[in-house]
Amino acid sequence: MEISRNGSRPSARGPADYFTGAVSIDPLFDAVAPARATAAIVTFEPGARSAWHTHPLGQRLVVTAGLGWTQMEGGPIEELRPGDVLWCPPDVKHWHGAAPGTAMTHIAIQEAKDGKAVTWMEKVTDEDYAKGRRNAGS
Repeated sequence: MEISRNGSRPSARGPADYFTGAVSIDPLFDAVAPARATAAIVTFEPGARSAWHTHPLGQRLVVTAGLGWTQMEGGPIEELRPGDVLWCPPDVKHWHGAAPGTAMTHIAIQEAKDGKAVTWMEKVTDEDYAKGRRNAGS
């Protein structure tokens, strides 16, 4: 057994290439072969969001605080609230982040395929993000 003590893994800022706004990433665990799953606590400040991306084996998000938004390519922007659990299927283009006036924290769990857990794409534009005010009602 292995116990990773709280505070033993440093927080990191979400890289500007993959995120818009202030994002903090706190790693929970890395995959230990033969397992492929990794997890992190991700906190998005109000208005912060990921770029569009996919996961080769899908991604599970467990919202723990705040109000968030998510969108699959071609679909509406959906609200995420504490206790919500999101499953994004493999290779589905999507983004997620905080609503404009409220931070959002979630636990992100994903598996790596051939050593890769995510494929990053273009950033969500301010114009596309603003559509969330009409669609998600925030």
